[in-house]
Amino acid sequence: MGVIDLARLNVRDFFDEARAASPEAPFVIFTTDDRAYSFREAGGFIDRAAAAWHELGVRHGDRVAFMLGNTPEFLWAWLGLARIGGVLVAINTGFREAEAGYLVRDSGARIALADDEFAGMLAPAGRPVLTPAEFGALAARSGLDPAPAVDLAGDDLISLIYTSGTTGDPKGVMQTHRNFVLTGQAYIDWMRMEPGERIYACLPLFHINSQAYSTMAAIAARGALVLAPRFSASRFWPDVRRHRVSVFNFIGAMAMILTKSQASPDDADNHVRIAYGVPALAVEVVDEIEARFGLRCISGFGMSETTFGLLEPSTDRGIPARWGCRVTTPTRACRPPRRRSSTSRAPRCCAARGELLLRNAAMMSGYFGLAEKTAETLVEGWLHTGDSAYQDDDGFFFFVDRMKDIVRRRGENVSSLEVERVIARHPSIAEAAVIGVPAELSDEELLVFVVPRDGVDAAPLSAGDVFAWAAEHLAPFKVPRYLRFADALPKTATAKVQKERLRAMDADDPAGRIVREPDRRDER
Repeated sequence: MGVIDLARLNVRDFFDEARAASPEAPFVIFTTDDRAYSFREAGGFIDRAAAAWHELGVRHGDRVAFMLGNTPEFLWAWLGLARIGGVLVAINTGFREAEAGYLVRDSGARIALADDEFAGMLAPAGRPVLTPAEFGALAARSGLDPAPAVDLAGDDLISLIYTSGTTGDPKGVMQTHRNFVLTGQAYIDWMRMEPGERIYACLPLFHINSQAYSTMAAIAARGALVLAPRFSASRFWPDVRRHRVSVFNFIGAMAMILTKSQASPDDADNHVRIAYGVPALAVEVVDEIEARFGLRCISGFGMSETTFGLLEPSTDRGIPARWGCRVTTPTRACRPPRRRSSTSRAPRCCAARGELLLRNAAMMSGYFGLAEKTAETLVEGWLHTGDSAYQDDDGFFFFVDRMKDIVRRRGENVSSLEVERVIARHPSIAEAAVIGVPAELSDEELLVFVVPRDGVDAAPLSAGDVFAWAAEHLAPFKVPRYLRFADALPKTATAKVQKERLRAMDADDPAGRIVREPDRRDER
């Protein structure tokens, strides 16, 4: 292999190389109708989309807002936009008018492409809005001239990935062509993907996972992206088996939902070799997934701000795939200082918890239009993640929790994630989420939201059962004081629990808590 010019890496050339090498290999398979599109056929749609964008006046560096579900048409329109240097601004399809309009205006999008159900929602933002049918008709029009060739550089923007906005207004993470190409190339190495293998994508295409990991990996492997409209527990394994999927990504509660589903004798009857996801799962859950479904399950750490982070080894040998990583040494609970470093070398750290910092070749360019916030987050090349972690003596890093989700209880720091994992292992519990609530005297108390399991094999569940399970498996100071049962947890479209909504729900009805009787051990 020759020397790779990082300055010239771009998704247009990346796809064209795959199209030339494997023109008749399937690139996209849509599970709704099982329609397969080869690299050659998909390339034709992408070329026509590029020409359509150019005719609409979109030029290099222009932003275009998408509010679309998972369909092949999303991919054609996006990859066509990337061919002429346009920048995708993909909007969460769960957003309401004000939220969606904010992204359109903040990004300075020139035009919008939206499903029929969302088109009216984007109109008040004051930009032209096309539906997929209208755009498709333009792209298919006979006589449409090809889009002029555009000089693309590695650091040209390809996508603005907006953060969830849990600490303020959403921020547009600027991701580049180079980052996406490097991610696709790296992912197939991380997952040991062979040429032609298939990756299942049920996470939304407005999320960086489906854009940078799944789509780019399919291109890198000359393999197929098996695209589903959304995650469905009932359709997941039938889709995976029918299309002989080798790899899939999970996020949020997906893995727990699959493990809590009714066991079947054919659970291991699939072609999946490996599943990758975040957050890291408890060892017991990983063991259950691997034994029941006959696959390898690994976890990693990544962010919208960087697609390279931390990764468990995909085999029993070796160390985690990582680049520059370090943990700040805390001097006070939960708020370690942002220590500047004059070296890029990651120092050996003790097991003390601190903020996880990352530095690698696939970092964001910054936050769109937010120079000051960018400077706060990227310090001398180090990305301050806002996550608490520690490093052991063998060099492995361990994620603790989002720093804002660590609960300070009676002088101890409690990871909400740790408590959630333990409680969710109860056989009659589908999901659990923990938040901190004000205590009577100082610090905070823990409140757990619990969703009981459905199904004929699910035993009845009482508050006493939950508290007893927590007391058996957790240190006394980690056992929640309060409990609330819920039919479901509020989630983003990427299956992340919306803890701000849980806090609002509790604030609206604090009397709805179930209180655990105090235990003498709590005073220790």
